[in-house]
Amino acid sequence: MSVIRPATRHDVPAILRMIHELAHYEKEPDAVRNTPELLDQALFGDNPRVFAAMAEDDAGDVQGFALWSLNYSTWEGVHGIYLEDLYVSPEARGDGHGKALLQHLAAIAVENGYARVDWSVLDWNEPSINFYRRLGARPMDGWSTFRLTGEALDMFGRTASLPAPARG
Repeated sequence: MSVIRPATRHDVPAILRMIHELAHYEKEPDAVRNTPELLDQALFGDNPRVFAAMAEDDAGDVQGFALWSLNYSTWEGVHGIYLEDLYVSPEARGDGHGKALLQHLAAIAVENGYARVDWSVLDWNEPSINFYRRLGARPMDGWSTFRLTGEALDMFGRTASLPAPARG
């Protein structure tokens, strides 16, 4: 059985460890630049815009986490949830933790009148794709994910004409 609870500051090291494990699984072991301080600030700072939940087993050991933020549907006129990371420890996969974490997010969405829960999955990650399909999720055919990052983001952002600050 899986117990889902909100993350606390005490969970930051475990979340960061699992982020590194996820990056390794996704074949990007050196891509994580996050730190305990940055993650703590994002989750528990003055104006948190990132949220996390933990999955524990019957013994109270953390076996996984979900980390998400809100998005907004201009068509629906309401918020949604964007799931950034869903991770369950390899030894605990198949024990219901991933399903329980996603059900937790679905319950948050329903309770708050949100339109949807969105996430991305690598196209080669067949175990996850099959898991999501079994839960009733469907890929967004015809859509591609784009990202501006690094030098491209920096160069493009520097060319923007920003309005002068408002005076008041």
